[in-house]
Amino acid sequence: MRSFSVKPTLTGDKTVLRPFTGADADTMWEIIEDPEVERFTFSPNNELTLERVRSWYASLSDRPDRLDLAVTDRATGELVGEVVLYEWDPHARGCAFRTLIGPRGRDRGIGTEATRLIVGYGFEQLGLHRIELGAYGHNHRALRVYEKVGFVREGIRREAQTRNGEWLDEVLMAVLDHEWAALNSTAR
Repeated sequence: MRSFSVKPTLTGDKTVLRPFTGADADTMWEIIEDPEVERFTFSPNNELTLERVRSWYASLSDRPDRLDLAVTDRATGELVGEVVLYEWDPHARGCAFRTLIGPRGRDRGIGTEATRLIVGYGFEQLGLHRIELGAYGHNHRALRVYEKVGFVREGIRREAQTRNGEWLDEVLMAVLDHEWAALNSTAR
């Protein structure tokens, strides 16, 4: 099995996934600041600053323990989000997955294609056995995308997070290598 130290460029019909550069940080800051991104991806008490975001994105090419790729619109080259394989467990051949798509990339199938591309790379090129994720139960758009790609709901962490005084559930999902292979052999 290869490690996450190789940062590939993956091309689909609508999107190109490419390694991040330090120059991407300001655009990612704008995306992270989008209220919908914040609502669905992280706790509002997160201590992010532009300087931390710049430092983080500049460091990603050197990280062998995770694969962070910029999601770009293939037609324009515009950076619209990210997809990430992380928490790699080489013995179990598994990892976690997360994504975020900013406002200019939504509702066009870019997120679905980006998810398919990186998950396919994880199974077909890296030899992963399992890719898992957690998503807030109220993030219906993301849950539909994950199910469309092949993720299966495995459980719910009830009332796992609060947001504006309201408890939110976290949906746990995963896809296995043999499920991915079966799904994609019939789709061709």
